[in-house]
Amino acid sequence: MAETTIAARVCETPGCDKAAKLQCPTCIKLMIQGSFFCSQECFKGFWTEHKKVHKKAKQDADINNDSYNPWPGFKYTGQLRGYPVSSKRSVPDHIARPDYAEHHEGVPLTERQMRGSTNIKILSEEEQEGLRVACKLGREVLDIAADTIDIGVTTEEIDRIVHEACIDRECYPSPLNYYCFPKSCCTSVNEVICHGIPDARPLENGDIVNVDITTFHGGFHGDLNETFFVGEVSDNAKKLVKTTHECLSQAIAEVKPGVRYRDIGNVIQKHAQANGFSVVRSYCGHGIHQLFHTAPSVPHYSKNKAIGVMKPGHSFTIEPMISEGTWRDEMWPDNWTAVTQDGRLSAQFEHTLLVTDTGVDVLTQRRENNGQPHFMDNM
Repeated sequence: MAETTIAARVCETPGCDKAAKLQCPTCIKLMIQGSFFCSQECFKGFWTEHKKVHKKAKQDADINNDSYNPWPGFKYTGQLRGYPVSSKRSVPDHIARPDYAEHHEGVPLTERQMRGSTNIKILSEEEQEGLRVACKLGREVLDIAADTIDIGVTTEEIDRIVHEACIDRECYPSPLNYYCFPKSCCTSVNEVICHGIPDARPLENGDIVNVDITTFHGGFHGDLNETFFVGEVSDNAKKLVKTTHECLSQAIAEVKPGVRYRDIGNVIQKHAQANGFSVVRSYCGHGIHQLFHTAPSVPHYSKNKAIGVMKPGHSFTIEPMISEGTWRDEMWPDNWTAVTQDGRLSAQFEHTLLVTDTGVDVLTQRRENNGQPHFMDNM
């Protein structure tokens, strides 16, 4: 799971580039995405044109009346649609869990206490070993999920398998109930950038799907993800996924004591842009150990203002999200699913890393096929 940063909204009145905080009340009722304006004057001046959006939303709702439609009036950016989501799965009482697991709003209280701090924890040898174990188990779970991905398999089924694999390893699936996230892993299909909620949609030939796993074991979180091919995918999809993995690999190659966290984004953006792709800015890598998300923040784009210098014992994720078109993102009404603003594809890869005296250990590295991700088995 990526850490979130807040991007500024711009007024939707043509020709106005001012920051916008006012949202159309009718759009809120109809669950129409966006519709932000900088002032009442702009809103009223654009009303004649804007109200056409309400009319179309109501027409779409009527058309979809006989099929599942969780958000009538919502303007999807791409071809993917919301599907039914089953209830949360349970975790046996004997499995240790993070503090947010039982909180009614899923609030990680220990994380909240550290919010705003730029202090980066240096793990002791004992803590490093605890993190290594959590990451090893997370890798095992993701490898099991990889074997299930195929045409016709639902992301709900992937979540079930992930959940059961976690329980079998005495792990709590970290995403479950984190700020009320309803599932045990994230599954992000096609234009979904990250934090997709597993649902009843069957995977289709030509899809790409990212599976994001985090396991909590022995008091530590291990976080990783990969993007997979479903059936025969387009050449551009293959190029996007390959480039995204190369971005991660090149970034990891830079990790060692003395490197500034802000410099990681320069490497990633240079390679992504050289291949014609863009880097998502709203989500970033993060510190991880006993806390799911903490300092440092690790942006994936260049000229960022991340704070901190790498030291032995630092643990964090790098997880670039690379898109075909614009780097800008939008959010589905479930308040989790982040999608590309233009509906084009996005891919992601992630590892949990530990800075050593001389370089880096990739704690979530695949142990088979020379550590290469699963998609390369079929290249």
